[in-house]
Amino acid sequence: MVNGDTSFGYLLPTREVVMAPGDPDFASMIDLAERAEGFGFDSVWCGDSVLARPRLEALTTLSAIAARTKSVKLGTAVFLPALRNPVILANEVANLDIISQGRVILGVGIASKTPAVEKEFNACGVSFQHRVSIFEECVTVMKKLWTEPEVTFDGRHFQLDGISLGLRPVQKGGIPMWMAASAEKPQRRMLRIGDGWFPNSTSPEAFLEGWGQIETLAKESGGDANRLHKALYTTLNINEDKAQADREMRKFIEGYYNMPFETMSRSQSVFTGNIQEARDWLKGFINVGVQTLVIRFGSPDQSGQLELCGKEVLPGLRSS
Repeated sequence: MVNGDTSFGYLLPTREVVMAPGDPDFASMIDLAERAEGFGFDSVWCGDSVLARPRLEALTTLSAIAARTKSVKLGTAVFLPALRNPVILANEVANLDIISQGRVILGVGIASKTPAVEKEFNACGVSFQHRVSIFEECVTVMKKLWTEPEVTFDGRHFQLDGISLGLRPVQKGGIPMWMAASAEKPQRRMLRIGDGWFPNSTSPEAFLEGWGQIETLAKESGGDANRLHKALYTTLNINEDKAQADREMRKFIEGYYNMPFETMSRSQSVFTGNIQEARDWLKGFINVGVQTLVIRFGSPDQSGQLELCGKEVLPGLRSS
């Protein structure tokens, strides 16, 4: 933790190992997670997609990691609840929280509006058109199942009549759910049903502007913005050779999203530079109130970047 209130997470390359030729190297995920814990990272994270961006499945991957780690929190960045039945999902996530002794955080989202994601929803038997209202009901139902002795729910998509979940999370208030919420409607939704703000802000100034919008909406609606945990998801390539870092980042982003780098970098939080510049980049977000920084490495050398960040970048932030 930095000054007692900033933590650092590492996003595991669960998509990259599936994109690589040959069978996915699952053992490397365990190794990277254990190394991240050893380097002092406070959490490890997995993304989620079934078909649109294939990767190792998040919850089962985190279950394996839970058995091999001791203290790191286990997060999703981000999970798509609408693709699952909320009763089954609530049960599975509660089980993961039990396995990990209360270390789970769910970063959740509604999914981007692209042809590939629409095809994914259709293949999973979920209405893409209604994914937002399905998402809202999923989150609401899961929270109730985790915290209430008996749940009756009459929604548009899900109906429950006196249901009690056998598995309860170790975390007594239920699993915290963080949301990106980059526009007014999602921000209002987050203030109603979310537990944290988890954007991909392009700069500390953009983060601060977004937080100001959330505070304004909270005042208007009578909500409490301060109860939300403030987190950020950012992609780094740390290298003394800026040109090489830029080349690797471009290749990474374009390969990951199948979109031009210029398009993605307008909405993605990306950084390339040396160790001191990386510290300054992360420090900028800490200075505007970010409590958890989740770092993805836009590099083919995940192990090297993890070690460089863990040994050289994070200690400089912790001592500041």
